[in-house]
Amino acid sequence: MQVMAGAPVGGAEAFFERLVVALNARGTPQTIVVRDHQDRVRRLRRAGVEPETLRFGGFLDVTTCAKLRSLIDRDRPQVVLTWMNRATAMCPTPSPARPFVFVARLGGYYNLKYYRRCDHLIANTLGIRRYLLDQGWDPKRVHYLPNFVEVDGGENPRTSPGSSDHGRRIFAAGRLHQNKGFDVLVRALSMIDDAHLYVAGSGPQERTLKDIANEVGVANRITWLGWLDTLSDQYRAADVFVCPSRHEPLGNVVVEAWAASCPVVAAAAEGPTELIEDGKDGLLVEVEDQVGLAAAINNVLNEPTLGRSMAEAGYARYLKSYSKDVVVEEYVNFFKGVAL
Repeated sequence: MQVMAGAPVGGAEAFFERLVVALNARGTPQTIVVRDHQDRVRRLRRAGVEPETLRFGGFLDVTTCAKLRSLIDRDRPQVVLTWMNRATAMCPTPSPARPFVFVARLGGYYNLKYYRRCDHLIANTLGIRRYLLDQGWDPKRVHYLPNFVEVDGGENPRTSPGSSDHGRRIFAAGRLHQNKGFDVLVRALSMIDDAHLYVAGSGPQERTLKDIANEVGVANRITWLGWLDTLSDQYRAADVFVCPSRHEPLGNVVVEAWAASCPVVAAAAEGPTELIEDGKDGLLVEVEDQVGLAAAINNVLNEPTLGRSMAEAGYARYLKSYSKDVVVEEYVNFFKGVAL
């Protein structure tokens, strides 16, 4: 059983859907329990998965807790995998009358008070695994399982929605939030000639970012794409992908860019630093260094050989460690190893 009580959109939520669908394609028996976000339900149904839906209200939502217990009693899963705080907190504790292995998956440096009852924890970065071990968790109960990404075939990226021929293309994607550092990237754009920035995402900083773009004189060189369900065409169209985050536990977008053979420049936050070998499969710059960020982007744009070399190395890393076949096999082996 997999239990997701997350938001309508988000990185963990998107990977949850990919993993559910991939395991279903392998014939792995699953019960899927999700918050009643209808778009997610429709996507899962289109992929041949029929989820159970619960409200997952506040932590005093006893109705959801009771219904989740009933689903576990009905289907008797060997493993229950909960995603993030709320689903984990609302899951019942295993007992002789209700035996299962309680596993939670963490995609960030969460407050561990919600996870005390778990038998095992999954960390999707080595940094998060180190954090869990530093908090006193037994190494035998903490497991590193990365995300996988998929890049669709799609249409010609130069004719994809929202695109036009502006010359050299810089692409960035994520929630428009202070942690993501898009303000640093917008300011860096003023130091980059003959390039247009495409930003996919939405969030609370959108108005502020547009004001900054006007302030530094680059508003006509940025296309705000909004939230996109797929980014494949944008990665393929870009001359460079930029991840300017101040805080980024994983950097899933880095792996997505690698999968599309797009060169990467990233601020040296937690996730990108763990992923990228500087100068080989990407370029790292100091967090909040707009001058350094502009210089790194200019290096990639002005040296096509460097961009191609990094793109090839990134794609090789993706195939070796972050492709669907590799990661799904790791999850299946994990489930077999911990199941009752």
